[in-house]
Amino acid sequence: MKDFSRRGFLAGGAAAGGAVALGGAGTAHAAPARAGDCLPGPPAKNIRPDDPRYAELIERGYNGRFSARPESVRLVHRADHVVDAVDDALRSDRRIVVRSGGHCFEDFVDNPDVQMVVDVSEMKSVSHDPRHRAFAIESGATLGEVYRTLYLGWGVTVPGGACPSVGAGGHIAGGGYGGLSRHHGFVADHLYGVEVVVADRAGRARLVVATRDPDDPHHDLWWAHTGGGGGNFGIVTRYLMRSPGARGNDPTTLLPRPPATLRSVTLGWAWADMTETAFVRILRNHGAWHEKESGTGSRYAPLSSWLILNHKASGRFTLVANVDGSLPHGKKLLDEYVTAITADTGVRPDIEESTALWMKSTLTVDPYAGGRYPFKSKAALLRKPWTEAQIRTLHRHLTRGGDEHQASAVYLSTLGGMINEVPAAATAIPHRDSLFSATYETSWWPGISGEAQLAWVRELYRDVYADTGGVPVPGAANGGAYINYPDADLIDPRWNTSGVPWHTFYYRDNYPRLQRIKARWDPANVFRHAMSVRPARR
Repeated sequence: MKDFSRRGFLAGGAAAGGAVALGGAGTAHAAPARAGDCLPGPPAKNIRPDDPRYAELIERGYNGRFSARPESVRLVHRADHVVDAVDDALRSDRRIVVRSGGHCFEDFVDNPDVQMVVDVSEMKSVSHDPRHRAFAIESGATLGEVYRTLYLGWGVTVPGGACPSVGAGGHIAGGGYGGLSRHHGFVADHLYGVEVVVADRAGRARLVVATRDPDDPHHDLWWAHTGGGGGNFGIVTRYLMRSPGARGNDPTTLLPRPPATLRSVTLGWAWADMTETAFVRILRNHGAWHEKESGTGSRYAPLSSWLILNHKASGRFTLVANVDGSLPHGKKLLDEYVTAITADTGVRPDIEESTALWMKSTLTVDPYAGGRYPFKSKAALLRKPWTEAQIRTLHRHLTRGGDEHQASAVYLSTLGGMINEVPAAATAIPHRDSLFSATYETSWWPGISGEAQLAWVRELYRDVYADTGGVPVPGAANGGAYINYPDADLIDPRWNTSGVPWHTFYYRDNYPRLQRIKARWDPANVFRHAMSVRPARR
């Protein structure tokens, strides 16, 4: 089965072969020839169903619930290939979407209405761009490729997600968070610029560069990519990454430096030894501690944790916490954390301590490595810890049913810290006041219906948020949801009885601005899916 047990850990110059080099904001010019650029790069390929590569490419989507057979897959290697693909789709009036890492939770790419998929997975260069004093990350690069190249090349990183096979293309556009985000914010907080192919009012594709510079006439397009989500405004070909406070030209100072090592502690509780009373106490301890210590001024600010509530069928659930391995008081922080979480619970967890190299541990964890298992994921952002009633609801669902739920779980990742130091309107992602990101998930073997698993996760989510229409309506307790974890059930009145529209959960007060940007940059709504930003009406 798909292994979700560790999911919560953690979402230059022109490339060889004639990719573009950026000029001023909003322009693109052919790159001059350089030493080593003698050999031409691969051409774009329009791959149709009679090509044996077609099956490989249409099966790249990780969610086995969805499959489709588009007319063609356009495998691209450069930005001008993407321009040509979009122009082709516009001329022939074909529905077009883009695929990077293939980790979309819903059917936004693998959809029967889609006629052309632009596959950017071969656009995976990660390099230093001295012209912009930034790192250029092509949109087909996986997070693992990004982490490895940035760290080994310059000793820096971005505070992104835990799954190395996730594509940068969608992850960054949706905001992006991971194990370093309490210390360094969302990935989007480090986005300096974006190169994106858009469809203009004349029905032509063009390549645009938009930056963080407030005087950039395309600044709004940059802002839309700081959490507006993928598949909304065009096709990103590369991102330019530079932290807001970075100064000078030294590339080793342009992005955060990760810790060399991580000191971790893992607590494991056997379901066979667990009572409902003990379960409630553990989660109440956990919530109260994080509510008190989530700010940047806490002495526990260096600590991040992940609560992994596996279904009873899996045998146990775990809590993982880590700190920078170089902190002289790191062990003391973790020991105090363990004492707080286990206080007065009446059950003794297994406790494992370890220290690991940062890059090795980051590149090792990948619950999506196998792919193509059917799954359903639902998510929420929590401004307050779960109430006792919600915890009892969690316990009831995590202990009902049998082995069919071995891959069912709830994950709670810590937020706060530097994420919450940025104003909600500064980026398209508005979630600057949450303590936790909660994910409710189930998976099942291919070939079975999955009806029992789907019913389980939908009913669990509905019951946890029963007081607000079965969904986490933004308010005192909830912050909404994270666009990189899209859930089409929020559109469905059977599962969202709150009367609150889906976009409020993901974008809150930022949605009207996103709609205006959509109307400017994609007026014909070329780039769309079930939960894409709708253009503002003129």
